[in-house]
Amino acid sequence: MSAIYLEIKDSVGYITLSNPGKKNAMNHQSWLSLRSLTREVSEDPQVRCVVLQGEGGDFCSGADLGDAESLTLNGLARMRTIGDAILSIQRIHKPTIAKVAGVSVGAGMGIALACDLVVASQDARFSQIFAKRGLAVDGGSSWLIPRLVGLQKAKELAFFGEIIGAGDAFRIGLVNRVLANEELDGFVDTWAQKLAMGPTLALSLSKTLINNAFATSFEQALEDEARSQALVFTTEDCAEAIGAFLSRREPNFKGK
Repeated sequence: MSAIYLEIKDSVGYITLSNPGKKNAMNHQSWLSLRSLTREVSEDPQVRCVVLQGEGGDFCSGADLGDAESLTLNGLARMRTIGDAILSIQRIHKPTIAKVAGVSVGAGMGIALACDLVVASQDARFSQIFAKRGLAVDGGSSWLIPRLVGLQKAKELAFFGEIIGAGDAFRIGLVNRVLANEELDGFVDTWAQKLAMGPTLALSLSKTLINNAFATSFEQALEDEARSQALVFTTEDCAEAIGAFLSRREPNFKGK
């Protein structure tokens, strides 16, 4: 039975994919739960950073192809459910980190890449497995992967569906960091805490500006930056940062 859990600790929301018997494969209810939880943490002021992770040594093996409930849906409805869940990750207002150990394949790779940052263990393995299942790419891969690795490499990953290790994933730009297996949890917790203790609105606006980079003109980007900065100027965090700089101390951001 697949499940997804949310735990909030020290302003970090940890969303855990939990179906370890199937390497955290996602059934229909899992996709609905993921969509619900990501929307919840996005709007929860207590949460200032979000970590997505898998249980049992793997991140996610993608959609559960043996899910009986999904088979009762028509193909378009099924895929829109998956797309809505992954879109909800990308739309989380706060910084997000995918903590990837073990397999991250198919739509599970889409879950990881929809996050702002991807940190992988040395044993992490990635694949656009779809072609080997007779499927076209999904899970947002057609949009996410070309922006990370370029069109030619994205096509190679899609056409052959080969498994690539963490080192190669880092080399081509799919992941931000690769850690020894035993160092993964500590590193991600440290990054998550730094982000959770940061200027929440400023980070959110920077995220939006960068996500929009390929869909806007340079002129519009400058205007959007100006409007974002004007908004940030009014926050308590900005005032605190300036005061801390003038006083030669570290700022204490409150996310306000």
